[in-house]
Amino acid sequence: MIDQKLKVAIVGASGFTGSELARLLLNHSGVSIEMITSESHIGKPFSDLHPQFFTRLDIPLVSAEEVSKQKLDVIFLALPHGVSMDFVAKWKDSGAKIVDLSGDFRLSTKEVYEEWYNKKHSYPQGFDTAVYGLPELFAEKIKGANLVANPGCFPTASILSMAPLFAKQLVEDKSLIIDAKSGLTGAGIKASATTHFSNVNENFKAYGIAGHRHTIEIEEQLGALSGNQSTVQFTPHLLPVDRGILVTAYAKVTGEMSQEKLTEMYRDYYQDKPFVRLRNEAPGIKDVRGSHFCDVYPVWDARTERVIVISVIDNLLKGAASQAVHNMNLMFGLSEAEGLNQVPLKP
Repeated sequence: MIDQKLKVAIVGASGFTGSELARLLLNHSGVSIEMITSESHIGKPFSDLHPQFFTRLDIPLVSAEEVSKQKLDVIFLALPHGVSMDFVAKWKDSGAKIVDLSGDFRLSTKEVYEEWYNKKHSYPQGFDTAVYGLPELFAEKIKGANLVANPGCFPTASILSMAPLFAKQLVEDKSLIIDAKSGLTGAGIKASATTHFSNVNENFKAYGIAGHRHTIEIEEQLGALSGNQSTVQFTPHLLPVDRGILVTAYAKVTGEMSQEKLTEMYRDYYQDKPFVRLRNEAPGIKDVRGSHFCDVYPVWDARTERVIVISVIDNLLKGAASQAVHNMNLMFGLSEAEGLNQVPLKP
């Protein structure tokens, strides 16, 4: 346990994830936000970028160069893929623990990363020390970590939908199909032709078909759970909503199955996981909006002999910022739920 507040830096202020991190940490009793960085907005108050913080968090934005000049406990990297790796290499010996919200250290090796992200990796040594930051699976490892790779939003919802079955090696090889939908904020804050209002409004489309980079992240983690190589058919879709992810996962299972057995299996697996809620009806994204919850609903279809699991999260929270805070809590021996007790916002 700690006796004084953790000194925290958020590197990367302009995006949705940086602003959500600030919102959570501002109300975290064990944290002091020492600095927030932005290379393109140095000197501006943070609230100029995110007006919801007006009079609540007006500290001036600074360059990331300032991070090295101050004694910090935690550095959150809310940066794009391919950028974080250089900062991890630079600050690895600073004495601060690092939570990286990019994909730069989520995969198993430099080679796998370069194949799926189509980028060169400049700090492969990080793969040896990074811990995959999904608390429901790796809490004990996270507690001793100095570098945590915060999972992607699609993988978080997908892995939690199927973890109980893979942990018991019950999923038939190559039978898992994950159909996933995300709100627009999953694409980040920068506008593009894809995220233009007229393209998104009253529209619904699949993308990244048969090759989305989150596929390998899901495969590696589920494969590690089962002890076997995993193959997943993963297809993401873009919803015309602000935030939220809904995953529908389908799988064939080995051995006898029933609804009662399936429900019991999920209840046992998640019984001591406070932020996974096992639902008795299909959840929607508004059931978790603005919260750290992952709501899961497993169904056994006796007719098709398939398991169907619905899993929903807020992509900016359980899929990014609140997961990073959960990891920080574990790394410093705080209560897991510290700063994360928000009730979902509905309607």
